[in-house]
Amino acid sequence: MPELPEVAGLSAFLGARLRGAVLTKIQIVSFAVLKTADPPYTALEGRTISGVQRRGKFIILETEGIYLAFHLAKAGWLRYTESPSHAVLARGKGYIAARLEFTTNRPDADGGAVQIGIDLTEAGTKKSLALYVVRDPEQIPAVATLGPDPLSDSFSLDDFAEILAASTQQIKGLLRNQGVIAGIGNAYSDEILHAARISPFAIAKSLDPAAVRVLYDSVHSILGQAVAEAVGKAPNELKDAKRNTMRVHGRTGEECPVCGDTIHEVSFADRALQYCPTCQTGGKILADRRTSRFLK
Repeated sequence: MPELPEVAGLSAFLGARLRGAVLTKIQIVSFAVLKTADPPYTALEGRTISGVQRRGKFIILETEGIYLAFHLAKAGWLRYTESPSHAVLARGKGYIAARLEFTTNRPDADGGAVQIGIDLTEAGTKKSLALYVVRDPEQIPAVATLGPDPLSDSFSLDDFAEILAASTQQIKGLLRNQGVIAGIGNAYSDEILHAARISPFAIAKSLDPAAVRVLYDSVHSILGQAVAEAVGKAPNELKDAKRNTMRVHGRTGEECPVCGDTIHEVSFADRALQYCPTCQTGGKILADRRTSRFLK
């Protein structure tokens, strides 16, 4: 799933190329992808892109009073080309959920205008990619209820400590809760907790002030470095860049780069987490079941 750093990279990439471009055509291919009806998605056609912004894991295109927002969910991605196909796609078939076509104000080699095509794609049978056409991003419930952005200058250590002190949730789940903190998902929560040397099953309110400070710093360092790595890369480079920076996530059975212990995994119905016993749980192995409790 694309998380804050990858979405920041995509937003920066699109912003640099789409600002000033006209959205000439939009095809909704998946029956499930469009979550809004008013305004109609066809109202976007002919409008100029004035900006691209990120809100949590959402990418939002501003188009003269109407916003096109999308969330790539677990298996969604974005395919970009400057040699777009103008073919009409059959609805309900294939992995393309929506296709967007743009005409820019940049000249091409033949003296015309550079054309851009963007396909929103989704692998697998479970379809969760979501697209919204709204007059205000706050009309999207999942945007309106987002927690603070962890990389915002206004998100202070005191704010973070207050969130943790009020929660009896396991820290892994709290970091992933978009209504509490926006943009962190399964992968980067693993990386942040490993950097902070905290068990994923630690109860948030049980962390002492020193641990809270270390965790706050780890949020900034892990996400900040990942954003710096992502911005400037094309969409087809971002997935490999993310994988290459992971120290524990997705590396079950490998050696921890910090202490040399073996990285372990806890599996759930729809995801898994990875951690280092030596770095994070005092050498204890967390039981691999949904009802596992934090091991001191």
